[in-house]
Amino acid sequence: MATLQLPHLNQSLLSSSSASPFAAYARKIPGRHSTRRLLPVASLPSGPAHTTRREFIFETAAAPLALAALAGAPAPAKSEEPALSEWERVYLPIDPGVVLLDIAFVSDDMNHGFLLGTRQTILETKDGGNTWVPRSISSAEDEDFNYRFNSISFKGKEGWIVGKPAILLYTSDAGESWERIPLSAELPGDMVYIKATGEKSAEMVTDEGAIYVTSNRGYNWKAAVQETVSATLNRTVSSGISGASYYTGTFNTVNRSPDGKYIAVSSRGNFYLTWEPGQAFWQPHNRAVARRIQNMGWRSDGGLWLLVRGGGLYLSKGTGITEDFEEVPVQSRGFGILDVGYRSKDEAWAAGGSGILLRTTNGGKSWTRDKAADNIAANLYSVKFVTDDKGFVLGNDGVLLRYLG
Repeated sequence: MATLQLPHLNQSLLSSSSASPFAAYARKIPGRHSTRRLLPVASLPSGPAHTTRREFIFETAAAPLALAALAGAPAPAKSEEPALSEWERVYLPIDPGVVLLDIAFVSDDMNHGFLLGTRQTILETKDGGNTWVPRSISSAEDEDFNYRFNSISFKGKEGWIVGKPAILLYTSDAGESWERIPLSAELPGDMVYIKATGEKSAEMVTDEGAIYVTSNRGYNWKAAVQETVSATLNRTVSSGISGASYYTGTFNTVNRSPDGKYIAVSSRGNFYLTWEPGQAFWQPHNRAVARRIQNMGWRSDGGLWLLVRGGGLYLSKGTGITEDFEEVPVQSRGFGILDVGYRSKDEAWAAGGSGILLRTTNGGKSWTRDKAADNIAANLYSVKFVTDDKGFVLGNDGVLLRYLG
């Protein structure tokens, strides 16, 4: 594999040697840490001690019904309060302002999982996600930082966690203990994604487009691309990539296919980029839609889905990487759709701002809105199906939905 070539940076960017201590990076002041655009939303405290406005109205309306029943008079007709038929909310022991970012389960024990978020949030479950307890990792508490844990992945009992400011954690015993792997201070960008790929092996991506692979437990890493995305665009800006001159050097979102392909959206949503194993550089693509891109990812059949700002959803024609998309009508009510997760080849769920939750049962050709989620005062950022019958929706204000099926 190629070594990452960057001006003014050492070629060996990731190492566990004492020559590249984490402290050199830790002295830097953390910048803006969001790899996704978070939509502001008014939220209410969760839990039995607090009542939402909707619940207050419903309870107030129910009082005359009880009095009428006691008096023997016929009760007036009432509208039914919608309920989540296929999802339930799981209340978590965390601060309301926490944004949940990723979830993963131990491959050898699908009841044992971990949930990540902002404000150094790590939660653990051993009953399949029904209940969660805070998990303290001593190796992540050595410095005075409030880490944002971005990504987690397991392969067997081996697991990896990455976060910002730069932190890499590794476990070989299903998360019973976590070891901190030292990183170079010259790492280009913030680590936003990691994938466990085999024994002592993983693949890691930064928001500047650096992709690294390790096969020895993270002590040495090799660059899979020869340059960052900024360097690639400097070479290709004359090729007609619209919006490249406004590129700030970071991704807005990045998603990986099961066979190792990546698709990433530029920070302003002007264009998108793709990478396949064996390619030396990211490949930029003009967006095929008028509105700016919010997020992109892979369908179960190998095609692409594309979300635009303002609530639009597009599907690629055919499979593989392409620039040919067609719009699919959705009832987004003008709220942005932020992520899509496929449960099977035909069934998928989309989630977004103000509790929007959509479902398709025909591969994405048509979508219906689950109105029961409208009373959730949160933005839903991520849809994750761990297995066909185990799925979760992650949001801000500590909102977690669990799939019931």
